[in-house]
Amino acid sequence: MTAEALAGAAYLVAALLFILSLAGLSKHETSRGGVNFGIAGMALAIVATVWMMVVEGGFDSPEVMTGLAIMVGAMVIGAAIGLWRARVVEMTGMPELIALLHSFVGAAAVLVGWNGAFDDAVPAALVDIHHAEVFIGVFIGGVTLTGSIVAFLKLSGRMSSKPLVLPGKNILNIGALVLFIALTVWYVITPALWLLVLVTALALALGWHLVASIGGGDMPVVVSMLNSYSGWAAAAAGFLLNNDLLIITGALVGSSGAYLSYIMCKAMNRSFFSVIAGGFGIEAPKSGDEEEMGEHREVDAATVAEMLANASSVVITPGYGMAVAQAQHGVADLARRLRERGVEVRFGVHPVAGRLPGHMNVLLAEAKVPYDIVLEMDEINDDLASTSVVLVIGANDTVNPAAAEDPSSPIAGMPVLRVWEAENVIVFKRSMASGYAGVQNPLFFRENAQMLFGDAKDRVEDILKVL
Repeated sequence: MTAEALAGAAYLVAALLFILSLAGLSKHETSRGGVNFGIAGMALAIVATVWMMVVEGGFDSPEVMTGLAIMVGAMVIGAAIGLWRARVVEMTGMPELIALLHSFVGAAAVLVGWNGAFDDAVPAALVDIHHAEVFIGVFIGGVTLTGSIVAFLKLSGRMSSKPLVLPGKNILNIGALVLFIALTVWYVITPALWLLVLVTALALALGWHLVASIGGGDMPVVVSMLNSYSGWAAAAAGFLLNNDLLIITGALVGSSGAYLSYIMCKAMNRSFFSVIAGGFGIEAPKSGDEEEMGEHREVDAATVAEMLANASSVVITPGYGMAVAQAQHGVADLARRLRERGVEVRFGVHPVAGRLPGHMNVLLAEAKVPYDIVLEMDEINDDLASTSVVLVIGANDTVNPAAAEDPSSPIAGMPVLRVWEAENVIVFKRSMASGYAGVQNPLFFRENAQMLFGDAKDRVEDILKVL
């Protein structure tokens, strides 16, 4: 069997491992196995690629050895940086780190596309197809690059979470896509270098505008959408490099990311097209601080502890504020203590709680919260009306009754946890400021709701001391 055939077989096994990885990552209980399958698949793919390059080129070839040295050096540097960042990053910083990693995939696709533009060893019958691959790959990579950078800036607080609304923004987006199609045809007919420069600049500008036009409330969808973009960018690079595994892997990432974005849009009652088109038809939300909704009521930790001790059922709805305060371990301890007292405790997790799909589930799993008491929104919503106490810890937009009751609200129609139906609602919050989507929450002013101000971790510890 030739080296190329063996590498092809290894690529097939690696592709199967990647599929098993995606399957494993779909459930909490099998997620560790899913990660291990992914690591094994990537390790096999790298070994097969290096082995094929060395065998076909020969160990005595200076060019092969130089290329191998550069490849190994880049891998060592990249692996060192990756391990360092993975070890030091906090869970609250995971969303922006992932967004930044997507930008690297986009940058790689742009560089591969530009390198492919200068490839003279393309058969004459495939030249036009090759030119189209180059142009499309550069465009997808450019959009992914700057779009991911904007997502990183928004998620890390370095850029406002409010959507950028330029005059005629929808026309700008559509016009950019039409121009891209026209330039692609032009480049296939006449592959001039200035056209490649133009489409690169167009893609970078479009990627920036698409994500900048999306508000903070839709950022979890944006992260999964950029994941999809990075997959298609990798697939485009695979076509240029004639690498079957890269094509398969890119298609897996692209399709799974697109499907996840669709699921999340359904969960938020958002149009999938409007989000991926950069907030097409979505107006910027008004600041909720401008509206007077009434007086809120405050409560102290001792009162909350007494309320919880006398409760028959408690539901905890975590949000990004819990992650910021790193309160998950205290919350897990609180749940354990209440269950020991005979109180029924469950967690209600919204599909887009936090700023990354599955963010809250990972935090709770890290704190050793049993899987069987962590329920999704659809599983817990009907039980909230019969719940004694709901603890809203760092959540805002995902428990906002305006989504269900105010048709004029920017988040109108978004499915939310109906915590206001419970007998008592305790909201852990640092202040009365509006949430990440910039929309004030009428829940804070309901008669059955009370505010427990301060750092969520400190307040939970105060409650534990009383209990």
